[in-house]
Amino acid sequence: MMRTLGQKRAEFALNRVLKVTQDMDEKKKKEFKSFTAGAPSMILQNGFGQTLAFWLSKKSDKHLAVFDMVVEWLSYDNGKDIRNTFATKKERREFMKELSEMNQPKYLTAQKETLALLEWVKRFVNADL
Repeated sequence: MMRTLGQKRAEFALNRVLKVTQDMDEKKKKEFKSFTAGAPSMILQNGFGQTLAFWLSKKSDKHLAVFDMVVEWLSYDNGKDIRNTFATKKERREFMKELSEMNQPKYLTAQKETLALLEWVKRFVNADL
């Protein structure tokens, strides 16, 4: 059975959203919903690297959860049909260093892939699963 990259991205986003939100109370879920709704816009308005650095600096659960989802997706390799090679570093500081050293085409493709992932994250968080 063939699945599109969009389907695979959606599955990844769903699994991560379910994992992150499973122990959240209603207040935290509402905050997470609000944050994820604006996450793609933040990237488009402030820049990809700048936004990720900002999320990292906030050190809150919601910021770090989404940051970690992005890092994991950009380096995700399930050994079968998904082999994302935008990033090789999973540790936060090392990932940011790698991001800052990317050439422009790879950087822009990683940004586009992140925006596509965040659209799914936003949808699933809004669905209150």
